[in-house]
Amino acid sequence: MQNGTRLAAVDLGSNSFRLEIGRLDHGRIHRTEYLKETVRQGNGLDEDRNLTPEAMQRGWECLARFGERLAGFKKGEVRAVATQTLREARNRDEFLAGAHRVLGFPIDVISGREEARLIYQGVAHMLPQSDERRLVIDIGGRSTEMILGKGLDALVMESYRVGSVAWSMKYFPEGQFNTRAFNAAEVAAKAVLDEALNLYPAGSWEVAYGSSGTVGAVADVLGAGGWPQGLVTREGLDWLLDRLLKAQSADRLKLEGMKDDRRAVIGGGISVLRAVFDLLDITQMQAAQGALRHGVLYDLLDREHDTTDLRSTTVQRLARKFDVDAAQAQRVSKTARTLFQQASNALPPAELARVQLKLNWAAQLHEIGSHISHSDYHKHGAYILDNADAPGFALPELHRLSLLVLGHRGKLRKLDVDFEDPVFVQQLLCLRLAVILCHARRDPDLKGMQIDSTADSHRFVLGCRTGWAAAYPQSAHLLREEVVAWQKTPWTLIVANL
Repeated sequence: MQNGTRLAAVDLGSNSFRLEIGRLDHGRIHRTEYLKETVRQGNGLDEDRNLTPEAMQRGWECLARFGERLAGFKKGEVRAVATQTLREARNRDEFLAGAHRVLGFPIDVISGREEARLIYQGVAHMLPQSDERRLVIDIGGRSTEMILGKGLDALVMESYRVGSVAWSMKYFPEGQFNTRAFNAAEVAAKAVLDEALNLYPAGSWEVAYGSSGTVGAVADVLGAGGWPQGLVTREGLDWLLDRLLKAQSADRLKLEGMKDDRRAVIGGGISVLRAVFDLLDITQMQAAQGALRHGVLYDLLDREHDTTDLRSTTVQRLARKFDVDAAQAQRVSKTARTLFQQASNALPPAELARVQLKLNWAAQLHEIGSHISHSDYHKHGAYILDNADAPGFALPELHRLSLLVLGHRGKLRKLDVDFEDPVFVQQLLCLRLAVILCHARRDPDLKGMQIDSTADSHRFVLGCRTGWAAAYPQSAHLLREEVVAWQKTPWTLIVANL
């Protein structure tokens, strides 16, 4: 990207939605605008883990305001991510459809470990370069992320379902503070976080940093109360807990440095933070400037090139782990991308490159399930991708990749996909055709072969040169079967000269 390019990140957190806009300057992103709204979507999950209509409406209204500010940004300059509340919400697709419409950009629901990775990237990019071993903690509304890292590399990442909003709702439902409630909240938090002792033992890190949310709010209050600026200590947490107990309720709590939107969730946040300090034997924690949204911005830069896109590295790692036939994968990828370029000549160059990259990933991984069983290997491959730890990928993005792997062979009606999405259908068809044409595990003869598509009429026409079917009878037979397979979908495939 060129210097001066504007980039934007939207963070749909459980407590607040945030919009960070920055300008690129020689590899660094400098803030030009920051918007934050307390939406408390995490409070809006009912007993069945559905977002209430009121919670969805609050989110849509906030994102509509963000969307107005993002008018004029290009697709590759904005990324929106959603975290624990939308990971949990059963009706998230309903919310996301409306959110996409009002924001103007798609929203990626990311896994807990991916959230942790991006948090670390945000923190690390805002810190001076150093070889120190870092422990980064982010206590959000419904989840807490912990990361061990060094420099820009996140080495150990985990996400736990404990946070300021969830714990405030459960242990301080009326905003009442008492010793018994805090003791119960801390014990419960330690029970959830207990396995962190094995992942983040004493001696594995040198400096502890707290990112965003609870840690930032606590550091602000302690600083205003005369404690060292930007630092959270055990003594400071004891002092703050004493102030909460004396106030007896969130409504009566008066603390300099505490913003009004934080008061309702401070009880849960303090109890989780104290549990983290006790469990990991932390004596002090520095408040970090970087956060999830900053990591998202720098990740946008990495995604610009295949060589720096972590998703490409993840695909390569998965291919090696499951012993994929690299030569066949490359053969199928090259063939699929050649056909796709013919079928989708209406796409702008930048969009074509992005879609081609994802088609390449599907081709690289289409045989990933063969390591488990040759029978129904496409089903095994799809399952692996839907459940894999895949750094760089959002959950819907990974699921779309799994659908391509599942659909690259066999019946099409088994796919729970939107056949009205022409780009996905083109990807799917070109991958299936590539697998057919490369069935002998050698480079196919594509001379004279041309595919055209008409999205309006839902039709593909694959043209072959005269004599091709006679020269490759098995490939021709498989193509005839493919024509029949597409008859059970809204799309039609026609193969000429068979």
